[in-house]
Amino acid sequence: MTPLTKAPPRRGCRGRREPSDREVFLRRWAGSPARMGAIAPSSPQLARAVSASVPERGDPVVIELGPGTGPFTAEIQHRLAGRGRHLAIEVDPVLAGRLQARYPGVEVIHDDAQRLPVLLGERGVGHADVVISGLPWALFAPEAQRRLMDATAEVLDPAGSFAAFTYLHAVPLAAARRFRALLADRFEEVIASRTIWRNTPPAFVLHARRPRP
Repeated sequence: MTPLTKAPPRRGCRGRREPSDREVFLRRWAGSPARMGAIAPSSPQLARAVSASVPERGDPVVIELGPGTGPFTAEIQHRLAGRGRHLAIEVDPVLAGRLQARYPGVEVIHDDAQRLPVLLGERGVGHADVVISGLPWALFAPEAQRRLMDATAEVLDPAGSFAAFTYLHAVPLAAARRFRALLADRFEEVIASRTIWRNTPPAFVLHARRPRP
């Protein structure tokens, strides 16, 4: 049996090696740590947990907030398998461009997620069946949290669902508690997943269903 070998690093024009996702993520984090929230991309285990609400059948509209380097994007695309519509809202221009090049089947929108209803309206999207968030909610000020939550609830179908992750160490923080209170106020059901230890840092997922009118 031929032993497995590591794939050679990707190279761009003139033979230069393309930076890895981790390298890109760290560079963008260094430039704006508050906006990025983490110092490393999410793990495949977290991506599977946060994307669990993507329907297995039909043609759902899935909205992704803050995709970053795309760990959730890859899992969502895998679950959709060419069905439905997948829109990703990314405020960082470098990450947005990298994401679009890697996932041509995803509609990458370089903009602020707080403008979500407007952005979807411009593209003829009436509602979303699922919204998956990679945003650092615990780092946002109260008003920013409320605007984002309002925008999310506004675009979701009455039977829709929202998923976001929270780092385990952030649970005691006031902003994290405020985020969970917002979820409980805007959705009829909020369920926490088991802790995903194979993530840096460990995290869990909050699944919210049925937005309140």
